[in-house]
Amino acid sequence: MKDRTLAAMRHRSIPGARGRVRPLTLLGDRLLRTPCAEVTAFGPELARLVEDMFATMYAAQGVGLAANQVGESLRVFVYDCPDDEDVRHLGHVVNPRLVEAAGVVLRGPEGCLSLPGLEAGTERYDQAVVEGFTVDGEPVRVHGTGWFARCLQHECDHLDGGLYVDRLGGWRHRRVMRQAARAPWSRREDASR
Repeated sequence: MKDRTLAAMRHRSIPGARGRVRPLTLLGDRLLRTPCAEVTAFGPELARLVEDMFATMYAAQGVGLAANQVGESLRVFVYDCPDDEDVRHLGHVVNPRLVEAAGVVLRGPEGCLSLPGLEAGTERYDQAVVEGFTVDGEPVRVHGTGWFARCLQHECDHLDGGLYVDRLGGWRHRRVMRQAARAPWSRREDASR
């Protein structure tokens, strides 16, 4: 009995273990282009959403996921992302604000679960700080460097109605949008942007 209880406690402590996998919102859905609303109710529904977001992110093999990517227009994102030193960062932020994006601007590969299978060299700062709250309403401040800083900036863009393709110019933008237009999941109206 004790072993089962310990195993159950471990299972509950894994983010997403009790969540359900939700369908992903894909490029072309207006929800991805609409700034998300502030969370005003901290409670069981928000906790369920965060659990579902972790479950969905893991099922899709992502490192970050914003609420509008699972059909909820709320300012929430989750992450399980390494930095450039391979240190794992795991958590969530409710009502995040990107309070600092600094350091060196680097172009690196970036993809998105809402544009499955596509990626492009995207410029981002190599340091970022996000402030917000936990699902329990406690203040949180998250510092990221390298790959994790890229993740934090990417997820904050989502909540403002932006996608990484908006940061691309010239041939990089045209190439990704052509690939998106030919993708089997494509919604043609946004892929022509």
